[in-house]
Amino acid sequence: MDTVFRAKRANRIRIVLWDGSGLVLVGKQLEGGAFRWPPVVDCAVRVSAVEFAALFDAIDWTRVQATKRIPTPMATA
Repeated sequence: MDTVFRAKRANRIRIVLWDGSGLVLVGKQLEGGAFRWPPVVDCAVRVSAVEFAALFDAIDWTRVQATKRIPTPMATA
């Protein structure tokens, strides 16, 4: 489980994750504006991988949807 921290002004984000050999700290600061965060529920924010990618890229995560997986066609034998 990765852990994400945000600044009070919501213009900075820090991510702590385990890469298999040690902890990695990733940080990002927006020059103008702020990250748009989802609402806090039970003292935590839960987002999908697609929503997090949008959040980290400073895109409005509410407008992002995961694409549906296209099934692999099965050949008849």
